[in-house]
Amino acid sequence: MPAAHAEKLATLVVQPTPVADELVTDAVVESARQTNIAAQVAGRITGLFVKTGDRVNAGQKLLAVDQRAADQQLAAVRAQAAAAQAELDVARRELERTQFLFDRKYVSQAALDRAKARYQSAFSMTAARQADAGAAAVGPSLHNIAAPYAATIASVDVELGSMAMPGMPLVALFDPAALRAVATVPQSRATALRTDLPVRIELPDVPGAQHWQTAASVTVLPVTDSLSDSVKVRLALPASAGVAARPGMFARAHFVVGAPRPRLMVPLAAVVRRTEVTAVYVVANDGSASLRQVRPGETRADQVEILAGLSAGERIALDPLAAAKH
Repeated sequence: MPAAHAEKLATLVVQPTPVADELVTDAVVESARQTNIAAQVAGRITGLFVKTGDRVNAGQKLLAVDQRAADQQLAAVRAQAAAAQAELDVARRELERTQFLFDRKYVSQAALDRAKARYQSAFSMTAARQADAGAAAVGPSLHNIAAPYAATIASVDVELGSMAMPGMPLVALFDPAALRAVATVPQSRATALRTDLPVRIELPDVPGAQHWQTAASVTVLPVTDSLSDSVKVRLALPASAGVAARPGMFARAHFVVGAPRPRLMVPLAAVVRRTEVTAVYVVANDGSASLRQVRPGETRADQVEILAGLSAGERIALDPLAAAKH
């Protein structure tokens, strides 16, 4: 191969790299913060302002339930509270007048007792009516349902015009910034986990830079499943993972176990796979590139271990397509 071509070919000198063993287990993504909103009052759905997949802010209105009956009840209760307050005002003035006359011995003790009893009865009635009015005033807030926090709408279980009843599911939502992967680890391997070291989370269905995530925190649940003899490990995903990850998504957790040992690691992009043959382009001192079969081992992110066919100190081409043209 001409020297000019050799200068343009990007290469890498393969050297042993300390890499620890890994335990790879299946996991599933779930939300640590999810809410199923149910109706608290009966009524027809008169407003539906979101759909599945929408992002909403805290306090954003999700739907509305017909509140005409609640408004009528509120008006009636407030009228009763006003009437009770008027009765209390009359009873107070009567008690003051009777007390004034009693102090001057113009009326009997019995008359004063009757005035006090009337006042106490009116006072109790007014307090009860005001409490009823306060409770009725909450009604409109139950008919206008808003998001409790910034979230993604997971499902909308009603349609515009349908009838809602107390306890009926309306909307389900989750916080995309509070996702976690829950991995299942055999009990026999749980003690070998290095939770003090970063745990990598692979999202096979997510392309690009979001394919690999690093757990923000690791929690090994202190309960063993007696049927599967395994433990659950919660791996908090970074808040940025919510852009691509979703609850229910399949994942793999890569736990570090044991101490690092030297391995020959090469970039995945430098490996050529043709049917059953795995190879790399080895670049000689004169710049010529030849295809050599290798035996691959474990893959780590964008790196793959070479178990046989390549020695430390040899140079490989980073771009197989460019090497094939030389």
